Amino acid sequence: MSDPSALVIFGGTGDLCCRKLVPALYNLALDGLLPEGFAVVGVARRPLTSEEYIATLREGVAEHSRRAIDPAVWDALAARITYVQVQFDDPRAYGALAEHLAELDAGHGTGGNRLYYLAVPPSSFPMIVHRLGDAGLARPGAHGSWSRVVVEKPIGRDQASAAALNRAINEVFDERDVFRIDHYLGKETVQNLLVFRFANAIFEPLWNTKYVDHVQLTVAETIGVEGRGAYYEESGTTRDVVQNHMLQLLCLTAMEPPVSLDADAIRDEKVKVLRSLRPMSLDDVARGTVRGQYGDGVVGGAAVPAYRQEPEVAGDSTTETYVALELYIDNWRWAGVPFFLRAGKRMAKRVTEVAMTFRDVPHRLFRHAPSDRPVPNTLILRIQPDEGVTLRFDVKVPGNAARIDPTSMDFYYREAFGQSPPEAYERLLLDAMHGDGTLFIRRDEVERSWAFVDRLFEGWQRQALSALPEYTSGTWGPAEADVLLARSGRTWRRPR
Repeated sequence: MSDPSALVIFGGTGDLCCRKLVPALYNLALDGLLPEGFAVVGVARRPLTSEEYIATLREGVAEHSRRAIDPAVWDALAARITYVQVQFDDPRAYGALAEHLAELDAGHGTGGNRLYYLAVPPSSFPMIVHRLGDAGLARPGAHGSWSRVVVEKPIGRDQASAAALNRAINEVFDERDVFRIDHYLGKETVQNLLVFRFANAIFEPLWNTKYVDHVQLTVAETIGVEGRGAYYEESGTTRDVVQNHMLQLLCLTAMEPPVSLDADAIRDEKVKVLRSLRPMSLDDVARGTVRGQYGDGVVGGAAVPAYRQEPEVAGDSTTETYVALELYIDNWRWAGVPFFLRAGKRMAKRVTEVAMTFRDVPHRLFRHAPSDRPVPNTLILRIQPDEGVTLRFDVKVPGNAARIDPTSMDFYYREAFGQSPPEAYERLLLDAMHGDGTLFIRRDEVERSWAFVDRLFEGWQRQALSALPEYTSGTWGPAEADVLLARSGRTWRRPR
């Protein structure tokens, strides 16, 4: 059980709060994981009463919670929810917020502990953080109480802006009290990567260049930009997915064993991976990367428009909705092993996975068997939608002929434990209340990953393409991405 605390959500009327944060809090309450002394304060610009605000949140929980509403549990949580109207640039409003939080300390026993969640655009982070500091709301209180801040991605749009944003936050909050959230790190299979690797003697000895041929990381979505054309024109898939989700998955897949489960021990190893990424020359960017845009097509039985036909997207846009990369980690463990990353929208299937393909056997005894060439052993860790693990290996088909076919051993969390894993935000909110930064991103991780991504954009700017390769919506991306792997005799995995 975490300390008593007040969770203050800036952007409390926004989509993130209603779709993710409050449903996560409800499920934590349903599991009895919230402390007795707990309160939620929604903070936004809109004029609302607390009753109106709670009614809106209940609708969000009813629609988006992974479990149905238990009226008694919801009513108990709702009794601890209030709303405060704040104009983010008005210093007087923060004084009123301070008074409100003091009342919650007295009425709900929140103990002076504050967790500020900035569910607002990053451009508002510095202003809110400094207003909190000026109002004395960011300082640890009496009797050992604490103040922490949770910030959502994107943390900047390049290394320089990320560093500036980090400096602004650290001027008010100590780094140990800053929790940069990437919801992918809260997913059960991502967390299980550490257990899978470092608690099983049969896998970790094979996790290196001696046995691994290559690794594929896939983040594929079937949706398009979903009415966020203006945002996507500014971000693209590289800034939206690769810089954060994919490089974090890469770090957890490739990192060395940490000396302990301490948050900084784990994050130290992730930073080492980022530092070991082979720098890409401008020629490397041209040779080892592919960008694309989705064209029109059919997804889920419905016709969908091309990216350039989406609202608020320029007719001559060169923003990527698909990107594929060939990366190398220059260290003792991974020397010479290619890591192929791909992420895209309007793909054939929604899937996030890490697929590790092992090297072929040194001598093929069954080369005359009446079958196709045996399929290399592959270990697949599925992050979403069906969280679990699959191991593919070759077996003999029953009968007199020496026929070989691949088969799979599958593990699904839902089947093994009789329930779906908790949503990512449940785990992450609870960890932030505990002060456990393991699944959050440290400042140097952010800036290192941006430094790598900046080089990609520098190379792409030199190419100055008037149009990107187009792929049909509902497929696995542009043909150029297949060529990227074909040069070395490899192919992309087609998830089931």
